[in-house]
Amino acid sequence: MGIIRSGFSFVMGTVCGIYIAQNYNVPNVQRLANTAIFMAKLVEEKYRKPKKTGNDDV
Repeated sequence: MGIIRSGFSFVMGTVCGIYIAQNYNVPNVQRLANTAIFMAKLVEEKYRKPKKTGNDDV
């Protein structure tokens, strides 16, 4: 009985997802994630502490 229930919910989720993707304006999640990673890298480079040099022994 468990296989039928999990299979049914998987199939219904797939069918609903296909319907929504075809009939509504769904954003491209991969492009959105790539943009977020790019912005995070820019912020990191901007606020990163400067590297220490090895000449601090004086």
